[in-house]
Amino acid sequence: MLFRFLQTLARFCSFLLISVLGSRFSPLFLLGYVKLQDENQHNSESTLASRTDTKQPDAAENVTSSSIDFAVNSVVKIFTVSSVPSILQPWRNWQQQETSGSGFVISGKKILTNAHVVADHIFLQVRKHGSPTKYKAEVRAVGHECDLAILEIDNEEFWEDMNPLELGEIPSLDESVAVLGYPHGGDSVSITKGYVSRVEYTQYAHGGTTLLAIQTDAAINSGNSGGPAIIGNKTAGVAFQKCTSSDNIGYIIPTPVITQFLTAVEENGQYGGFCTLDLSYQLMENSQLRNHFKMGPEMTGILINKINPLSDAYKRLRKDDIILAIDDVLIGNDAKVAFRNKERINFNHFVSMKRLNETVLLKVLREGKEHDFHISLKPVPPLVPVHQYDKLPSYYIFAGFVFVPLTQPYIDSTLICNCANKNMPEKAGEQLVIISQVLADDINAGYTDFNDLKVMHFIEQLFTRGCPKAP
Repeated sequence: MLFRFLQTLARFCSFLLISVLGSRFSPLFLLGYVKLQDENQHNSESTLASRTDTKQPDAAENVTSSSIDFAVNSVVKIFTVSSVPSILQPWRNWQQQETSGSGFVISGKKILTNAHVVADHIFLQVRKHGSPTKYKAEVRAVGHECDLAILEIDNEEFWEDMNPLELGEIPSLDESVAVLGYPHGGDSVSITKGYVSRVEYTQYAHGGTTLLAIQTDAAINSGNSGGPAIIGNKTAGVAFQKCTSSDNIGYIIPTPVITQFLTAVEENGQYGGFCTLDLSYQLMENSQLRNHFKMGPEMTGILINKINPLSDAYKRLRKDDIILAIDDVLIGNDAKVAFRNKERINFNHFVSMKRLNETVLLKVLREGKEHDFHISLKPVPPLVPVHQYDKLPSYYIFAGFVFVPLTQPYIDSTLICNCANKNMPEKAGEQLVIISQVLADDINAGYTDFNDLKVMHFIEQLFTRGCPKAP
């Protein structure tokens, strides 16, 4: 306050002297005023800079040059030749195309990368940092839901001087991270740095599954997919996608999801999917709705609308049950639970982190009374498959009619309504079969306009005398 008063007084005096004495004395007072103003501005800038430095440390603080040098010797470039089947003409494949991605070495002489880097591949090669040689690789295991894959190389020369990276923990918000990989626009390894801005339940674009993901402002571009995100001397996750509608938003698969995938492959020999309760629910944020279902003022939870008959939850839970807690962790009316330091995350994260056939404890409110149920968990396939990677599409042609099972890729390729995605199977192996098109012939004259029609039933006599059965 004193400084501002003196500053105002100096401004007033300089103006008064300029007006009364003339211009020959004014430069002295003006110089003094300007000097005070510059010093004040310098002090303000210094204070602001110190505050900024305290709040936001340098991005390289947790990512040292030594840790980057170590990680660079584990990062590889993956060259993929793939051929994607035609959705509308399932008896043919599209022309081969060449793409590239990134990966890195983990313990056990394995390479970890994204599933979408090797999806529908017919030939794979890997080149390590600083080497001109490409080595043939094979896919050991792939999980399209979690967008992860394990590659193996049967060549001891490749593994010389390679540094396997160790998996770390989920990073804290505002923690610095470095992403390594081979993005398009160059052939050498690229390193981008940024901060962790969010950790939440996010949809994975490749598999259509919703799992835990890390959001960062480190640049993640095409070709970065499969590369490691490092913090210190450990891996925080795998770079795998970015938000195209916003700037500087990239996503990393965190280590809990990676560990779940690796453990499943090690224990079962292959990846079997992530566990799910497979039920649809409604939020309980409406007070009238909570009163209707006799929820106390301290109760929070979600309302069950529908349950997949193939899940274990179908045997114990009912429509209109209120799930109050999962493994003694309260579920909010927004379907979220407490996660780390004042963070919240969708309760399904707890379910997805369970192993095959592991149980989960649900506290349920039914008709005003509380009950405890132990639910066995397993992956439950949807009625309409979300993806069809690494497999030839199924189809059947009879009298020119092309029968195909309905899948999400088919829905995306046509104008057909996606309302079938909300349906649940009634028995294992059930499919929705449609007539995708009719190939013109004398036998089907007048029917060639039939397409995208659901098959309700068929005349079994048409498939006798040694003919194949209908799908």
